[in-house]
Amino acid sequence: MKRYFIHLAYNGANYCGWQVQPQSPSVQAELERCLSLKLGQPISVTGCGRTDTGVHARSYYAHFDFDGEIENGQDLAYRLNMFLPADIVIFRIWEVDPELHARFDARSRTYHYQITQTKNPFHQNDAYYLYGKLDIDKMQQAAKLLFNYTDFTSFSKLHTQVKTNNCKVMEAQWLEQDGLLVFRIKADRFLRNMVRAIVGTLLEVGKGKMSLEEFSAIVERKDRCYAGESVPAHGLFLQEVEYDFNAS
Repeated sequence: MKRYFIHLAYNGANYCGWQVQPQSPSVQAELERCLSLKLGQPISVTGCGRTDTGVHARSYYAHFDFDGEIENGQDLAYRLNMFLPADIVIFRIWEVDPELHARFDARSRTYHYQITQTKNPFHQNDAYYLYGKLDIDKMQQAAKLLFNYTDFTSFSKLHTQVKTNNCKVMEAQWLEQDGLLVFRIKADRFLRNMVRAIVGTLLEVGKGKMSLEEFSAIVERKDRCYAGESVPAHGLFLQEVEYDFNAS
């Protein structure tokens, strides 16, 4: 049995997320369906993490085990791309050590959340349209406060089955890119709904409805009820996933 890694990207608008869900289309299900047909045996794919309904991935990794040999990964990727829906693309398939795991061996993940402050028909499906003045400097200061904490229960979806709500945030900043306001955050792991809840709370700071002290107090409360509303899913992108080995 050999293990293969897949590097892919997808537009999540038409899916319930990465993970297979009953009666709902998922990226994982599409990938498993196409791989099983092309390789002639049932293939189960393990992703580097789950994304929620409507969330996109510019860079996503997964692995699968195959009782056979894939002589040309690029040729297989090409043939799969001809078969997959237009909103999923495979960049590369290659053999790795059988012990390597797409999820557990990921060192960090980076997310981008995109906001447009002017109505733009070309960003209606990949950026959150938010009208009104924002204090970007205050939002930047609030983002830096995240480095002071490891427990992000306040930004986690309730009743999730995880052993800990601790995460190590390595980067958190607001950027202006191509006319969009982008929140970039990097951590060793993320909780369900964490990025969207953080962005929603930072926007409260930007609107002048929450002070920096109140933002810190919300994190310290470890209670989701006090944080801001989660921003819409369509503005969120899994941007990068890093491993100890070269996965590019």
